[in-house]
This record gives sequence, structure tokens and C-alpha cells, in this order.
Amino acid sequence: MAQIREIKKRIKAVSNIRRITNTMQMIATARFKSSLDRATATKPYTQKVRALVSELAASAGNIRHFLFDSPAPSPQRDLVLVLTSDRGLCGAYNSNVLRTATAHLRTIERQLRLEVVGKKGAIFYRFAGFEVAQQHTQFGEKPTYAAVEALAQRYMDEFKAGQYDRVSVAYMKFLSAGRQSAVVEQLLPLSAPASGPGASARSAEYDFSPDAESLLEDILPITVKTSLFQAFNDAVVSEHVSRMVAMKAATDNAGKLRKTLRRNYNRARQAQITTELNEIIGGSAALG
Repeated sequence: MAQIREIKKRIKAVSNIRRITNTMQMIATARFKSSLDRATATKPYTQKVRALVSELAASAGNIRHFLFDSPAPSPQRDLVLVLTSDRGLCGAYNSNVLRTATAHLRTIERQLRLEVVGKKGAIFYRFAGFEVAQQHTQFGEKPTYAAVEALAQRYMDEFKAGQYDRVSVAYMKFLSAGRQSAVVEQLLPLSAPASGPGASARSAEYDFSPDAESLLEDILPITVKTSLFQAFNDAVVSEHVSRMVAMKAATDNAGKLRKTLRRNYNRARQAQITTELNEIIGGSAALG
């Protein structure tokens, strides 16, 4: 009888867990759809701005800009921004980002400033022995362009002042609903446009008004800001799809465990009934 009561308690506990994970799965699905819309809406703009900058810079000839060139001939200072989540229960999302970012950090043999978005990354690096210079808490689950723009502007100002000569961001790049990849991308300096015989053919010839330097002075900062904003959007949508998949797996496993427990309960109950019937029959025979 004690075994039957224990199985009933486990069935109730597993059913409650399944109800919770199923609810979390539905919430993650709704958030994934909204964040996917934002990420896919901004990606064409980001890619087009990058392509336009490359083509304009190549058409303008040999021009120089501080976002193309490191402030020092020998880079000695790196800034790395790592994008993680505030909450868990999202599968291997955080571990993949942190593994990739940490492998990159260990290859840096120069002065390093580490900044982190998300509580999970801050906790991890605190125990891993890395000094976190700043933990950003202003973005939340729906980072706005204004907040990301302010951070990108700060990076560009510090890069121009020579505080850093390379700025990178580590995050989960969203490729599709079934595929995400943890990457470390260089944010600054921007890749200079290719020139010479090996450069790709330009699609058009440009007459600049105003001059090319003035145009690039406006467009290049936009490229940096939109690239960082796209990284934030990719990180958010990747987090939600990872949590959606993880909660679906947990819900399915809870359902399978509940079926197994119910089968065990029925077997134990049948064994108890059989024992009780044998006792009744035996008692009747003894009285008989």
C-alpha cells in the first residue's frame, strides 16, 4: 500500500512539472515569434548598409577613416562584449556562447576589458576567474535601438580616443529556427574595402555630393550601430528558440515518465487486488 501511495505522489508531481514546462514552452513560442519578426526585419537593412558602405568606399578610392584603421600600429588593447541571458532553462544556449567566448578570451595576449550582458555570463566569469569590467543590465529581453546605439557610440568614442584598438562581440548568431551558431565577431575596426585587381566589380559608378568623406562620416557609424543591434536581436531570438526547444523536450519527457508511472501504478494496484482476493479465498476455505 505504501508503494502505491508513493507512485501516486510521483504521478502528481510529474503532472505538475509537465503543466509548468508546457506553459513555459507556449510562452517561449510566443516570444520567439515576436523576436523573430524583429530580427528578420532588421537583418536586410544591416546587410544592405554594410554592402553600401563597402561599395561607396571602394568607389571613393583611397580614403581613410578612424573606424577603418586601428589607432595604434600594434594592437595592445581589446574589448570583448559577451551576450548571455538573464534566465536559465534554455538548453545549451549560454554554455555554447560562454564556451566560444572563453576560448577567444584565452587567445588574447594583451590588455583585455571584458563586458557582459546577462546574469548568466556575469556569474560564470566571476567563478572562472575573469574580471568583468562592466555588467550591462539596461537592455532586458527586448533591447531597444536607442539603448544599443548609446553603447555602440561609446565604443566608437573610446576606439577613436585610442583606449581600444579592437572591439569584438560574442553572441549566438541566429541562422534558422533549427540552427544557431555561437560566434565572436569583430565590431571595430571595420573591414576596409578591398581594392586592386582582386577586388569585386562595382555595380555602379558614383558621383559624390557632398564628398565621399562626408558621406562615409555619416554612414560608417550607422554600420557599427546596426551591426551591434543585429547581434542583440540574434541573441534574443536564439535564446527564445533554445528555451522553446528545451521546454518541449522537458514536456515530452515528463509525459513519458507519467505514462511509465501510471503503468507501474496499475501493476502495483493489480498485484494488491490479487493478494487481497487470495486472502479472501484462503479465509473462506479455512472457514469452510
